[in-house]
Amino acid sequence: MAFEAQTRALAAQLGPEVVRTDGAARFAASLDNARLSFLPDAVLLPRDEDDVAAILKAANMEKVPVTIRGGGTATTGSASPVLGGWALDLSGWKNLHIDAETGIAYVQPGVVTATLAAEAEKLGWFYPPDPSSSKYSTIGGNIACNAGGMRGARYGVTRDYVMALEGFLPTGEWVRWGGDLRKWAAGYNMRDLWVGSEGTLGVVTGAVLRLIAKPAARATFLCAFADEFKALEASRAIFAARLPASIMEFMDRASVACTAAEGLVLPLKLEGATPAVLLVELDGDAEKVEAATKSFEELVSGRTVALRRASSPAEAELLWEVRRRCSKAMFRLADGKLNEDIVIPPRAQEELLAFTQDLHARYGLATPVFGHAGDGNFHVHVMYRAGDSGDRAKAEKAVTEIMEKVVALGGAISGEHGIGLAKQPFLSLQLSPAEIAAMQAVKKALDPNGILNPGKIFGAFRIWEHEKTSVKLPWD
Repeated sequence: MAFEAQTRALAAQLGPEVVRTDGAARFAASLDNARLSFLPDAVLLPRDEDDVAAILKAANMEKVPVTIRGGGTATTGSASPVLGGWALDLSGWKNLHIDAETGIAYVQPGVVTATLAAEAEKLGWFYPPDPSSSKYSTIGGNIACNAGGMRGARYGVTRDYVMALEGFLPTGEWVRWGGDLRKWAAGYNMRDLWVGSEGTLGVVTGAVLRLIAKPAARATFLCAFADEFKALEASRAIFAARLPASIMEFMDRASVACTAAEGLVLPLKLEGATPAVLLVELDGDAEKVEAATKSFEELVSGRTVALRRASSPAEAELLWEVRRRCSKAMFRLADGKLNEDIVIPPRAQEELLAFTQDLHARYGLATPVFGHAGDGNFHVHVMYRAGDSGDRAKAEKAVTEIMEKVVALGGAISGEHGIGLAKQPFLSLQLSPAEIAAMQAVKKALDPNGILNPGKIFGAFRIWEHEKTSVKLPWD
């Protein structure tokens, strides 16, 4: 172990219940959903904030890398300790308190997203961010990558609900950015700087989150289309009609076919070709939702080959589960996958889709697309045979072309997954040298010894050159 002496010293200070060096613990903390395994020297399970402070002070003094982790659902390798050192595991920090009167939630970073949402709904409140990993992902991880999810089109992303953050600078100094107040204009907005920083600027040990009133009614629809272009045209028409669509999920024909092969069959009776699909939810006041439902059905009925309204919350949940399982279903096409959560403005969605279909024709690799049509955050995939060097080379070229096209169309190379390890080759396509230098200057100012999550965002990691670990994770 590269930091064996420092690890022994920390164990002597904090005890073996905090500092674990057994193989099982180290392997479990070596990877996230990207399956890129890099063993840490130790896994740290702090009991309280005093432990966190002591860990960071020791790491900063000895220049030991520290990688913070929660549920491990990140898809870009951002929770993999690529330079070794210490994995700081906060997944056990699960305290949660909701003020029923004000709709403010006080949350530790290990609280699972779905748990927060369920507890809020019991009190008549609503926490909108809903990443596909919500049953496993933690609030700390959501903050680290500014997670969005299916409701992003109407309700926004994690940042829109963060009122305050507290935790530690890499030096071990405690800080609090913001408060449980609706307004805050005292100094720089350091809170938002931490949100989406992928654990490179500070350690979040507590968050104050804003909840909103729970919608009184929801109506959920499954809309099938003859092809992807008709589905995307319909999604724009729905928003142009000012309908209260909180969710608008898109699945191309390949995605629908893959989920069906996994046993997740959409409740449609169709003959012939597999359709492209929109999953749409309207929400709000009950009377307005019913009026919007009539307008919605009139708008889409002439465009669809099939239209179904979910008959119950249980059937609606079935539809969302089909969408959540899309990513795993892609492995029906090949055992290697490059998954890019790009964002495209509405005007360019069909052009990007046509481009991915052209890539499929040119490279002979499957390029399925699904994602959040409501806010243009699509998950574009390049599927390849991981053991075939020719396939890997074609996948690298294809994904590079996708990223170049996304930027050329005025889009973003990531909407909610972040950069981590997986997207490092493309950051310079998105940002100018001056913009990257400014970000690195912020990193240097807050983390002068570069101990927090080093090797992420700004490096030269090429994910297709690294073998992924074959391991079953809880959400598989």
